[in-house]
Amino acid sequence: MFKKLQRIIERPEPFSVDTVERLWNDPHISKQMLAYHLNPDSEPASRNHAFVARSIEWIAERFSLGPAKAVADFGCGPGLYTLPLAEKGARVTGIDFSERSIAYAQEQALQKGLSIEYRCQNYLEFASKKYFDLITLIYCDFCPLSPDKRQRLLEIFAEHLKPEGHLLLDVCSESAFRQRQEGVHFGHRFMDGFWSEADYFGFQNTLIYPEEKIVLDKYTVVESWDIREIYNWLQFFSLESLKAELEAGGFKVVDAYADVAGAPYRPEAPEISVVAKKVP
Repeated sequence: MFKKLQRIIERPEPFSVDTVERLWNDPHISKQMLAYHLNPDSEPASRNHAFVARSIEWIAERFSLGPAKAVADFGCGPGLYTLPLAEKGARVTGIDFSERSIAYAQEQALQKGLSIEYRCQNYLEFASKKYFDLITLIYCDFCPLSPDKRQRLLEIFAEHLKPEGHLLLDVCSESAFRQRQEGVHFGHRFMDGFWSEADYFGFQNTLIYPEEKIVLDKYTVVESWDIREIYNWLQFFSLESLKAELEAGGFKVVDAYADVAGAPYRPEAPEISVVAKKVP
């Protein structure tokens, strides 16, 4: 038992463990994640729906979206952005490896009579003969990826953007990083049964990596027959470090904002949103 408790507080090397598949495709957990997505006031899985509506309007105006424009939303989830962007006339592709989320998005598109191409796959494996005017990666989906995976994703973006196309993404800021603290939380059926339908005890161990500007929220789920771990890594950026990483991937930042609804950039904002173009 002592060794098992020791493992709960172990500090792994940054991005050395990848459990994202468990988070998004476990039958019970994915059901909870979809419920968070669809709750108009909830933000654990996506931003609240009032913000999403403002964001959609800003994106449509900022990038002059309409029938002539092709958009790819990476990490599209249940279609919070793909559906309304398609309603504005854009030709939309959504990519996500959550089977439950994609199934919901497809059902909604069918009900609304919208022609949206959905890909249920890991977006690090995305390949298409299509080229896009706009690629989006929203709700800080860049941040859970290791540096090598982030560079691979930028390569995919570059391969699929039109010469004058744009990339829109947002990240967690170093200002937000300074607000995070290490700690351990524990409880019976921790997070109100989020992690399992069965009886369990849950631990959340938050670890800070100050040199790398990384936070790990490590969840340990202890059931009578099993112990499972979920690692949620987050990389935090300054505008300068984000620009440098995008430039290393062949992009140049052309605009910076405080969020994906076009709020003016502020260094103290918890997020940074950027619009970037491929370097010719």
